[in-house]
Amino acid sequence: MITTNYVRSLVEKNTRMDGRKLDEYRKDIIVEYGISPKSADGSARVKIGDTEVVAGVKFEIGTPFPDKPNEGTIMVNVELLPLSSSRFESGPPSIDSIELARVTDRGIRECKAIDFKKLCIKEGEKVWMIFIDIYPINADGNLFDASTLAAMAALKDAKFPTLEGDKINYKVKSDKSIPMEKIPISCTVWKIKDKYLVDPTIDEEDASESRLTVVFTEKNLICAMQKGGKSALGEKDLKAMVDLAEIKTKELRKALK
Repeated sequence: MITTNYVRSLVEKNTRMDGRKLDEYRKDIIVEYGISPKSADGSARVKIGDTEVVAGVKFEIGTPFPDKPNEGTIMVNVELLPLSSSRFESGPPSIDSIELARVTDRGIRECKAIDFKKLCIKEGEKVWMIFIDIYPINADGNLFDASTLAAMAALKDAKFPTLEGDKINYKVKSDKSIPMEKIPISCTVWKIKDKYLVDPTIDEEDASESRLTVVFTEKNLICAMQKGGKSALGEKDLKAMVDLAEIKTKELRKALK
């Protein structure tokens, strides 16, 4: 059994159980597109080390919100299933799954990644609603970054289904893609003692005291942030963690391409 004290002792020496540096992601970050063409309008699989996440996109027609009559919307759902980790249980969404969904959703919304006005079919009556479902297949740490990456890949892969009058024909896809304006990418930096690391394994997450997820656009503009963990972060921590996240999102963006 790997103990928290053991993990922390390694990190204090600037090393990790798998030999990586503190600022290194696990090797072979893999992004696969179109993994489920029959059951989703867009889909993707992301692997970061032993962590594996799949995401699917589905379109539906709905009524716009009263304050945004000419805009469509997105809804993000994350299901933490027992098949991905013995830590997860079947049943209603857990706090962890809700947080993962909200962080992914916030990054897309706040940077205006999608032109929601182009999702309008008939103002005040009908708009496209984009549902993003995220499923970890193997949860070995860093689900925040893997989930965001999978969601963005699935959105890039998606094609609108065809409309036949007021009905959607899911069997026939159009050549129309989602109107993407930006591609937000997140990096989560974790703090152990006075050290900062990225892409933790599950044991390293358990040993961490706090974390900060930072979402950047292609132009390195911050569009969302989420702090987690029990320990507070000072100004020095925030600066160091944001600076590190900015560097590492550039690496993740290369994997998405």
